[in-house]
Amino acid sequence: MRRKHLWFGSMVALTAAAAWSIDTISSRNYRLPDAGSDSAFAGSPVYMVNGIKIGEVTSHSAIVWTRLTRNPETDPETDWGRVVTGAAGEVRVSYWPDESKELRKDSPWIAVDTAEDFTRQVQLADLLPDTDYSVLVEGRPLENADSISQLEGHFRTAPGEEDVTQVNFTVLTGQRFHRRDDDENGHKIFSVMEPMDLDFLVHTGDIVYYDKPKPRATSLAVARFKWNRMFALPFQRSFFNNTSSYFMKDDHDTLKNDSWPGQWYGDLTWEQGLAVFREQVPMGEKTYRTFRWGKDLQIWLVEGRDFRSPNTMPDGPDKTIWGQAQKDWFFETVQASDATYRILISPTPILGPDRSGKFDNHANESFQTEGDELRSFIASQDNLFVICGDRHWQYVTHDPESGIFEFSSGPTTDKHANGFDPKDRSPMHRYLKIKGGFLSVEVSQDEDGPEISFTHHAVDGSIYHEERFR
Repeated sequence: MRRKHLWFGSMVALTAAAAWSIDTISSRNYRLPDAGSDSAFAGSPVYMVNGIKIGEVTSHSAIVWTRLTRNPETDPETDWGRVVTGAAGEVRVSYWPDESKELRKDSPWIAVDTAEDFTRQVQLADLLPDTDYSVLVEGRPLENADSISQLEGHFRTAPGEEDVTQVNFTVLTGQRFHRRDDDENGHKIFSVMEPMDLDFLVHTGDIVYYDKPKPRATSLAVARFKWNRMFALPFQRSFFNNTSSYFMKDDHDTLKNDSWPGQWYGDLTWEQGLAVFREQVPMGEKTYRTFRWGKDLQIWLVEGRDFRSPNTMPDGPDKTIWGQAQKDWFFETVQASDATYRILISPTPILGPDRSGKFDNHANESFQTEGDELRSFIASQDNLFVICGDRHWQYVTHDPESGIFEFSSGPTTDKHANGFDPKDRSPMHRYLKIKGGFLSVEVSQDEDGPEISFTHHAVDGSIYHEERFR
């Protein structure tokens, strides 16, 4: 425990040391202007440098996210990288099946929310299942209806629950701006995944890192800056314009490392951290949810920060990461599912093993009671697999006693791969590599029935390891 207190003290010192630079970027380089009342820009064209995000896709619905910006590209470079200033205005979303443009539907023009970083999320309903859709997002300033910018996108709806069809998706975690592997364009894996014709992507969290320097996000303005900067990168922008995604959050994109409710980071409060996440990604009512993709696949995305007990609390039946309501929901919906393959996708490990000295997830002794409860339930289910994020290395572990398989996707770049010594490889490891990349999952069918495969890829898309189950 003493070591943890020393670590916290050093973080306070680091934050204090960086305070002048954070104040500089917040007040001078990245202020949040009231664009609607800024006479110098009233009626000026608006743009969408942050692209669009298409999320929460079902067989009949989706959410389209966008943000209006003042400039067509990122603002001039600062000490910390690109700045993306928001702009007031209105957006409209049009959408139609690729082969049936006569079925085009248009949302009404609706103003972006200047109090929520000039973003807007538009719900699409009454979609056709298992259908490729084109999307056109338009933006215009409030005082110039004739000045319209446009951005095209694409996504695929989920098949119906009884439909037998192939499904392909990828999972990733951990993307730091200053560990991108293409300085100008972003993280290379997005350019690798985009031509894979994916049905969707799951991002398990640590999408941005508030508590890492250049700058540390100890204010609401800088937290937003980190999101805007990340999703203005060309590789990210192109990928998310054309592939639907499900977003999850973890500690670094909530507040700070290993964080829990009631904490703060500088002037950034816990409540602001939760709100910014929902502001910056397409999201429905709850951050824990389940999605069905045809007869053979259902996924569960769980929330690992909102309901947790303090990591420092002694372990026992009352200590939790998920909270009772979420656990009850998970147990009930999994037992009610008749999907051939079911996958729990967790922002943090359930099985592990983790590295020593960690206190933040179900693979650690600090949460062993709830971890045992979840592992016992998972072991009682047929064809229920676990995929986790958070860890900065790739692995496949298999517990021979319970039969549980857990797949860690690994981080987005090789620069971000660290934290586990290959010498500590355990008998549970079927695969272990301290490398970046992503995990792809495919459900397919042949004359022998459905099959599911889990494949670990390098950052260039080449295959490191594969597991298949029938």
